[in-house]
Amino acid sequence: MLDQLRGNWWILALRGLAGVAFGVAALLWPAVSERAIVVLYGTYAIVDGALAASTALRKRRAHGRRATLWLEGLVGALAGIVAWVFPGMTTLTLAFVVASWAVITGIFELAAALRLREELEGEWLLSGAALASLAFGIALATRPSSGPLALLWVFGGYAIAFGLLVAALAVVLRVAHRASAPRGVHV
Repeated sequence: MLDQLRGNWWILALRGLAGVAFGVAALLWPAVSERAIVVLYGTYAIVDGALAASTALRKRRAHGRRATLWLEGLVGALAGIVAWVFPGMTTLTLAFVVASWAVITGIFELAAALRLREELEGEWLLSGAALASLAFGIALATRPSSGPLALLWVFGGYAIAFGLLVAALAVVLRVAHRASAPRGVHV
């Protein structure tokens, strides 16, 4: 799994950038309508899910456990598709969709981090992203009716934190990838 992640560090970097971009957009446009919040979330979830799944699919020869990345990507993409298909859903319904997505994603990320802890020094970044996902999902599930603005602010903050942690992990993986490459080969 580590070889697979090292070779695809740039996909994690894109996931991190997507998270930060979504978070910044959510915080800069707090007056957007509920429908726009749903569509914005749907777009982010589909992009993040597609990038997670592509990490699992890029190295078919790799003898790693790709199931968690594949499932994480599938759950994200499905949650995004639900948001796109039902853009008129209420903020309360969206809160439950997002909370479910965050908890499931957090579980898969935590499983991946636990497998990586003996192979990579920067696994704490993935653990941090997993714990952020779990905390966000649980907080949202316990207070889903906080309102659209509160949902947007909390989700924006979470997306920025998650994005920064994943982008930092991508940097760690890039350094590890360069260190594992044969001399004279630039990656």
